[in-house]
Parts: sequence; structure tokens; C-alpha cells
Amino acid sequence: MSPILEVFLAAVLAAGADKPFAIEVVDRQTGRGVPLVELTTVNQLRYFTDSNGLVAFAEPGLMHTKVFFSVKSHGYEFPQDGFGIRGKTLEIAPGGTARLEIDRINLARRLYRITGGGIYADSVRLGRPVPIREPLLNGQVFGCDGAVSAEYRGKIYWFRGDTSRPSYPLGNFKTTGATSDRPGRGGLDPDVGIDLHYFVDPSGFVKEMVPLPSPGPIWIGGLVVLRDGSGRERMFAHYVKVQGTTDNFHAAGRGLIEYDDATETFRHVAAFPKTGPDLTAGHALLHKDQGVEYVYFCDPFPRLRVRAGPESLKNPAAYEVYTCLTPGAERKEKSRFDRAADGALRWAWRAGGEPLGPIEAEKLIRAGKMRAEESPFTLRDARTGKPVVAHRGSVAWNDYRRRWIMIFCEMGGSSSMLGEIWYAEAEDLRGPWVSVRKIVTHDRYSFYNPKHHSFFDQQGGRVIYFEGTYTAAFSGNTDPTPRYDYNQIMYRLDLAEICPQKEGVGSAPFLESD
Repeated sequence: MSPILEVFLAAVLAAGADKPFAIEVVDRQTGRGVPLVELTTVNQLRYFTDSNGLVAFAEPGLMHTKVFFSVKSHGYEFPQDGFGIRGKTLEIAPGGTARLEIDRINLARRLYRITGGGIYADSVRLGRPVPIREPLLNGQVFGCDGAVSAEYRGKIYWFRGDTSRPSYPLGNFKTTGATSDRPGRGGLDPDVGIDLHYFVDPSGFVKEMVPLPSPGPIWIGGLVVLRDGSGRERMFAHYVKVQGTTDNFHAAGRGLIEYDDATETFRHVAAFPKTGPDLTAGHALLHKDQGVEYVYFCDPFPRLRVRAGPESLKNPAAYEVYTCLTPGAERKEKSRFDRAADGALRWAWRAGGEPLGPIEAEKLIRAGKMRAEESPFTLRDARTGKPVVAHRGSVAWNDYRRRWIMIFCEMGGSSSMLGEIWYAEAEDLRGPWVSVRKIVTHDRYSFYNPKHHSFFDQQGGRVIYFEGTYTAAFSGNTDPTPRYDYNQIMYRLDLAEICPQKEGVGSAPFLESD
């Protein structure tokens, strides 16, 4: 053999030896790759599947050998062997592949990570196709908090909270923004992904979308698009300036902001009192009541509303709360209940005062001042009857069910403090909310602030999509998941799988036996 040929063959062999071994983890039911599956070797090397469900394994010393991987994932389960061990031994070879099938326990399907670095890192290493423009690092975003979203002037706008970056532990604390194209109009199918185009500063890192003077973070919520008298779309949000620590923060300022197309940032419109309803916590929806259109703020229950118009939106006195307390009742006292002559508790929309929520109502029930059946916030698991205390979430009308549906996070769940996601529905926006079912679970990990993106609904509302913040915060877990922690993950829920239709579409809530 000639020296030249020997060198060529050696180069070919060396190149082949550098090729990773591809491990693909798929949903046994659908065959789709599952992100966020943890593979662990006997000596505790840990790998997590990317948004294609892939791991590119290339550990020196473990190629050309048999390697056992334990397999686990939130809401999914790998079959166990005779010793109760869940995993599999794989024959590792450069450029080889293996396929592992995992069973879904969640009712909802995990689709992909929306934000952060290395969303498709393993896919890129393996040379596999990826659906988004920036699969490794977009806008220098390493992690960010929960989302508000709206359709505005032909695009989808996304705004998220505190955002981390590669170059320093502190990042953007005055709201991060991005746009994407609508599906079918240049945008991806939500089953595939979201191609985000971030608003960035000259350094390439996401810029401050709410550049108001504040020594601390600025959070926004209640994002809503309204039309003014000329028919022009205008996008508003409420803001809160936050001071203090994570465990003890307070509002240093509140108000209303409006998106400015010229600067591609929000500008200040009106200041609100520091005390009163937290308008930034809710997701907004538009709905008519007795012929009048209102903006309802859902957190997750619709507890606050205002007439749908720019002038009403910036007037704090125009807002109404849903409450059973008579005007003037103090928040700390909660004793002046509006009861009819027969003792029935009367809930109504009233201007001024503080709205009651599920946590406050639960305290009143425990104190014997209100019966559980009198509260519109009482939720019970459709299968077990167990009380479920809602934390955060969103509400939207669903054509498929012909009902309002709520996707919300449970406070104090059995598997995690803020990691259990539930579904509920109601014929009236005020409730009662029934057919409560858990759809996503996490083991000692948070998944808070879930947001249902109704503009992604498919098949007449039968298939819906929602995201939430996956983070170790508030969970007690001291082992954050690499790349995934403090980022947004998208889920898909087929309502036909949990709400079998009886006697026609939307005819009845699903039953315990469903």
C-alpha cells in the first residue's frame, strides 16, 4: 500500500472515529422525538435529549463498548426490567444509532423548547435537520421567564420576563421581546416550532423593551390589542416596577404602557396606584357582556375587567373586580359579605376594591366565613374529587368544546410545588369550572405561568398549544437541568383524548369514567 493511500485511510478512519453515536428517544405512541429525557450512565454521566429527542454521545473511552443508560423524564416512563431498573444497554460505535421508545404518562405531549441555548445542539452535532433559523443561540438568550403574547399588525408578538445571557450572570430585567410569523403566512406549524426574531441591542443581546427608569426589574402582563376610533390596532400592557428579593419583592410603581412601532419599545401612558389589583399577573381576553365589550384579565380566573377602549384602559377607576365583598370592605378584614335575604352569597362585578382569588377564598373557607360551594374558585379533580388550588394560568374560548377552557398551574401539587398543570372548562366565564384534569406533571421541578396560545389552535380548537416556564426555582430541587432550566417549553393537548364528545361536539363535560 502506498504511503499516500495509508495517510488517506488513516484520515478516513480518524474522521469516522470522531462521529458521535446517535441516541433517539421517541414517544412510543406517536414515534416523535421527546425532548428533556435524561440518559445516565452507570458512572453518573448525564445527557438530556434536545428538541428532536436526540443525544449525540461521544464520550472518550466508552466508544466501541457496551454502555448502560438509565432513562427517565417528567411525565414519561421507560419500561423496567426484572430488577426494576428502567434503562437499556447500547452497543456504542462511532456513527451508530439507537432508538429508545418511551411511554407518555402526561395527557399533553411535550414538543420542544422555545427559548435558550442549544435547543437543537445534539441534532446539529449529528448533522440532522432542524426546523428553526437559530438552533443553537438566538439573541444571546440563555434563559427567560414566562410569556405574554398577542397577534398585532400581521405578526405574533412575544414578551418574556427576566432574561439571562452567556457573558455574565445578570442579563435583561426590563422585558425581552420577539416576533414570529403566523402559521401559514411564513411561520412554522406550532407542532414543529416557533422561529423567533428577537429585538436586540447593538451587542446582539436582547434589548430592554420597557426602558423606563427603575433600579429593579420591570415585569409586564395583561397584553391586549385594541382598535381606536380610527380602526388602528394599538397594543397595550400593564407594568410593575419590582424591588426587593425573590422571596420578598414589592411593587415600587405600576402603570400602563403602549407599544411604539417607531422605537420598537413600550412607552409610558399612565401611572397607577401602587396598591390595588395586580394587573400584570393576568392574561387578557376580549369578551362581550350584555352587548358591551370588556377586557378580562385572567390569573387564571377572570377576576378583573375594564371596558375595551384605550381611554378606559388607562383609567384605574374604570376597572371592575369580581367579588362578593361589599364596597369598602378592607382586604385584611374580608368580613363584609354581600348576602341576599336568604343568606345566599352574591358575586358581582364592582368598581374599586380588591378582587378575591383562589388563595384568599381558601383562607376564608378554612376560617368558616365562606362555604366551599360558594366560591367560584373551588376546583376538584374530576377523577378523585381532590381539591385543587390554582396558581397562574390563562383562559380562552374553545370552539371545539363550545366552552371556556382554562390551563393553569396548581399551587402545592403532589409531585411539585408549582409543576402540575391542569385543564378545566366552564360554560360561563365566571364559572363554575368543572371537568378538572391534570395534563402535565413534574417531579420536584416547577413549570409555572402556563399560557395557552389560542391563535395556534387547530382542528377547530380540538388541538391546543401551551407553554410554561421550566425551572428549579420554588421546587426545592438543587440540581437544575442543563440548558433547559429557566426556559420555555411547548406542549400540545388533543382535547378529544380527554374530552370524548357525547351526542355531538361540545355536548357535555367529560366524566370521571372517560
